[in-house]
Amino acid sequence: MSHAIRFYRTGGPEVLQWEAVELPPPGPGEVRLRHHAVGLNFIDTYHRSGLYPLPLPSGLGMEGAGVVEAVGEGVSEVRVGDRVAYTNGPLDAYSEVRNIPARHLVLLPDALSFEQGAAMMLQGITAQYLLHSTYPVKAGETILVHAAAGGVGSILVQWAKLLGATVIGTVGNDDKAQRARALGCDDVIIYSRENFPERVRALTGGAGVAVVYDSVGRDTFLGSVACLRRRGTMVSYGNATGPVAPFDCALLHKAGSVYVTRPGLPDYIATREELVERAASLFEVVSSGKLKVEILQRYALKDAAQAHRDLEARRTTGSTVLLP
Repeated sequence: MSHAIRFYRTGGPEVLQWEAVELPPPGPGEVRLRHHAVGLNFIDTYHRSGLYPLPLPSGLGMEGAGVVEAVGEGVSEVRVGDRVAYTNGPLDAYSEVRNIPARHLVLLPDALSFEQGAAMMLQGITAQYLLHSTYPVKAGETILVHAAAGGVGSILVQWAKLLGATVIGTVGNDDKAQRARALGCDDVIIYSRENFPERVRALTGGAGVAVVYDSVGRDTFLGSVACLRRRGTMVSYGNATGPVAPFDCALLHKAGSVYVTRPGLPDYIATREELVERAASLFEVVSSGKLKVEILQRYALKDAAQAHRDLEARRTTGSTVLLP
């Protein structure tokens, strides 16, 4: 018997249960994967709380890394013994061992650890598509990254600097401001005590930024739109403070004919070819040492509830992994 986190009702971290589970052999197209590390992401709290509804009971978790222990009929993507990582797919990453469709797995380069693989897949591929596809950042542009010391934010900052952008980051406190500067932010705004739209306008000579990458949601949305240059792009990719309230589309005209988009990871890795391409782009830049995925918190997998409490209380920075 192996163990996994399950929940039977939505709510706070207390609904998460550590249970013994019996795993059947992998079915056609599936592999049995033994996790060496599992990623923690804010979207996990949306699934647990019911913000993103799921059929219950349910497992939890969207990314992990480990070793293939068995393959089902028709599997050609990986072999027994392969080191692999994944994101997306059926929710069950919070487990010691799981079955997963092989199409979701990518080979993890030997130069990268299991912890790196588990920490980078969702956050890193999200940063990859945000910077290269949702709004392709160009050298010389000024951009705004909210939660710049967080998991996705810390990757966005580093990668945007590699692309030649000027990066303004927002954070919630002085410690995170120090980290954001170390990551490469040209300017840092502590939005808990500063008017960030006013600061952004001052820093850009009144012009505004080309794009805002906003994972905060409700509390920053309108301010983020106010930071944009004419025909700028507002990318709302998360809801850490809750979902964005309905708004009048005329706001976009008044703000300078700006664009708003709400992207999601599944639409940017909708085919295996796209998944492999984006993962290869991420692995290359991390393996080169030019982009660092820093794992600053580690929890035992059975302590996932405490990890959720700390994540939601903004007590974490960078990436966090759960260890089976």
